[in-house]
Amino acid sequence: MINPVAEVRAFVRAALVQPVPRDHTETDAAFHRRRVVAVVTLVVGTVVLALALRIEPGNPLFYVASFGLAVVWAVGALLSGPLHLGHARTRAGGYDARPVVQSLALGAVLLGVFLLGGMVVARVPFLRDPVNQLLDHARLGSLALVAVITAVNGIAEELYFRGALYAAVGRRHAVLVTTVVYALTTVGAGIPLLVLAAAALGLIVALQRRVTGGVLGPMITHLTWSLGMLFLLPHVLGTGAP
Repeated sequence: MINPVAEVRAFVRAALVQPVPRDHTETDAAFHRRRVVAVVTLVVGTVVLALALRIEPGNPLFYVASFGLAVVWAVGALLSGPLHLGHARTRAGGYDARPVVQSLALGAVLLGVFLLGGMVVARVPFLRDPVNQLLDHARLGSLALVAVITAVNGIAEELYFRGALYAAVGRRHAVLVTTVVYALTTVGAGIPLLVLAAAALGLIVALQRRVTGGVLGPMITHLTWSLGMLFLLPHVLGTGAP
């Protein structure tokens, strides 16, 4: 008989705790170059993100700024040095699989937690209204285009934050530093719940990066969560509207 508790523990250990073996060692010169590129990219990306999130909903400039932000993250990540897709542990004990199923599951769980939290937020106007203003980009503009932007930026963010920046920080504090930095980049939007969401998502995908050694798992988790929030959160928040 399957023990659900044991299964959950095994899943968490394999997906978020126990790293797979790998050797991504690079020279001191390459590491220094990665750090310089990562810092420059972070400064530029943070400014562009703050500007993009302050553009009025329905303004076509939002799409331009958002795609521009994705370009900043992606180009900076690729210029920083080699990036890796990563591997995941299998139920048989191997570590030659790609982290696809684990990541989909993590993204779905994270999405479910946030949607439940959204039911509470929906009943608190001072929390709900700033989030609704952010979602107005989808309501007042093209939902399909916003979905594409969401996906492209999700991939680009993972290439940078869990790819280039994670590798640039060093192994000891990479999870903490990348999580904090990722959350702080959203402060300019002036939406406290967005900062909280970035911190929660950032922690989960940083732990994935530590375990898998690559960006594929974080990308899948990020896309599952962000696209789910885009399409489902407006309905959840609507349940609490007066």
